[in-house]
Amino acid sequence: MTMPVSNSDTGSAGVGEHIWRQIIQKHASQPGGLLPALHALQDVLGYLPDWLVAEVAAGFNISRAEVHGVISFYPDFRSKPAARHILRVCRAESCQAVGGDALAEHVRRKLGCDFHGTSSDGSVTLEPVYCLGLCAQSPAVMLDGHPHARINPEELDRLLAEATQGRGTAKQGESL
Repeated sequence: MTMPVSNSDTGSAGVGEHIWRQIIQKHASQPGGLLPALHALQDVLGYLPDWLVAEVAAGFNISRAEVHGVISFYPDFRSKPAARHILRVCRAESCQAVGGDALAEHVRRKLGCDFHGTSSDGSVTLEPVYCLGLCAQSPAVMLDGHPHARINPEELDRLLAEATQGRGTAKQGESL
């Protein structure tokens, strides 16, 4: 569940402060706790806002540069809020071999954004993923956590229309 993040530049006020402080405190005492803490924080807040870098650094007794380096290195972390819907398009070789590149180009044109961006209407965030484990049923995408295989541009358009028109996403495995 994503909670609203503070509008404050420092993050010292706002809904959920006690939650993110608890997450930092819990993971700071664990060896290798930075990555699990960042994942947990993003799960709660929806993204990792800039003001949080200083809070995490202080909690882990490391520099802000170290925290920023981890966030910027891993593509799963985002520093801006994602749209309501997240579309992940497989970029692995298996998907590329059977039309994945054309599918990726189609969706970039349709949404009006590149990977790591959000559609022009703000409804869909587009992300690359480097294998969904559906190699025998390529090309594949994941929409709002639901995998879909053997996707063509028309099927992808249908999935996006259902999601953005409030009918949700297809049930997991429906397109498999």
